[in-house]
Amino acid sequence: MPRIAQLYFKTAILFLILGIGMGLNMAISQDHSVIGAHAHCNLLGWVTMAIFGGYHALNPRKAERRLAMIQYYVYTAGLVLMIPSLYMFLLGNMAMEPVVAVASIITFIGVLLFAVIIFTGEQVAVTPSAQSYR
Repeated sequence: MPRIAQLYFKTAILFLILGIGMGLNMAISQDHSVIGAHAHCNLLGWVTMAIFGGYHALNPRKAERRLAMIQYYVYTAGLVLMIPSLYMFLLGNMAMEPVVAVASIITFIGVLLFAVIIFTGEQVAVTPSAQSYR
């Protein structure tokens, strides 16, 4: 399995653990005000990253491209910034609103980069043809 697919699956499981932790905290406290952060963590972190990892596992030639690793870091950075800032915003810290906005844009750029990976053709290795001596 390509390295980036492993990174996506490992990162996805961390977001799942965090998302479940948020869900348990909401259930125990009976305070569901952070449900948006919980949903973003599970859907953008766990589900989407697992799908990204699966795509790269099925397309190892695309997974080797430098753009794939750049996309991973951009998308992950967006989520790492978005989830806690959204959590704090939903708890009433209005100062987090611009941070959530910037994080959302970074995450969206990561999605756009993934779209580029999907829509660009596979790189074909160019092999020199044998020179004709006739």
